[in-house]
Amino acid sequence: MNANPSIGSLERRNILRGGAGTVAAAALSGLAAGEARAQARPKAATGRHWPNGARLVISVSMQFESGAQSEHDNGSPFPPMDAKYPDLPARTWFEYGVREGIPRLLDLWDRHGVKVTSHMTGQAVERNPQLAREIVQRGHEAAAHGQTWTPHWDISPEQERASYQANIDALLKATGTRPAGYNAFWLRGTPRTLGILQELGFTYHIDDLSADEPMTTQVNGKPFAVVPYTLRMNDIARFGAEGPLTAAAFGQELKDEFDQLYAEAAGRRRMMSISTHDRIGGTPARVKALGEFLAYANKHPGVAFERKDRIAQWALSMPGVPSRTY
Repeated sequence: MNANPSIGSLERRNILRGGAGTVAAAALSGLAAGEARAQARPKAATGRHWPNGARLVISVSMQFESGAQSEHDNGSPFPPMDAKYPDLPARTWFEYGVREGIPRLLDLWDRHGVKVTSHMTGQAVERNPQLAREIVQRGHEAAAHGQTWTPHWDISPEQERASYQANIDALLKATGTRPAGYNAFWLRGTPRTLGILQELGFTYHIDDLSADEPMTTQVNGKPFAVVPYTLRMNDIARFGAEGPLTAAAFGQELKDEFDQLYAEAAGRRRMMSISTHDRIGGTPARVKALGEFLAYANKHPGVAFERKDRIAQWALSMPGVPSRTY
């Protein structure tokens, strides 16, 4: 199997190539451009709970995991097989994420002026550095997701720290940017995770499902931002065996979730989270459904699509942000 399946398709899409400094500069300009677009959108009169007059903030994740999965028990749609043998079709299912899924999603975000956060596993980045670089060059956030897409909850403190450091190093080498945020494999870290992240320079994590707004928590006596994730508006949860759903039905769920949160946002701070995964959300039918939702949301005044690093910055500086303990 080709260990770097993305190269051909990415060359066909004329990827910009450049050094780490160029990529970092593009990331900063992309963040500024996203902020300018948010300010250009019509604002709701009730947008007093977020900066720039936004009424409802929408946070989109694009998980970059393909190439960092284990050979077996990796969440593929195929039945289990003897671990003595390679699972060849499962490899191709993951490869779809870098050949087709992320390039298609990147074009979708561009069409709708949306900037997202991509939680990138280190091994996926090492095998597809051009793709990681392009994500940042197009204005999106590169965040951490561990060095491998495998369980983190049962590793030693030394292994945990080494995984996060290797993930940081992979992102720095490929994109020139240092991650500020972190997402554990299936949200399951260890009681040590936040302390290690803070020591390594992270400012937020997303492994929390308890709220529809950002929060803070104290880690070693210092504030650490929490930008809650979602399993409701999440392709890996809604299209798997636990919750099979058509793309059209998922599109309707997105609109229903949006409508309720938009109404609540007239009187309180509200945030909507959406999660896409390279090999799942990047398929044609799901991209079509996502595009219809993005167009629908953008017709409403005061809607701002924001990267998670921006939301974390606000959580650490805005008044009235709830705090929580773990």
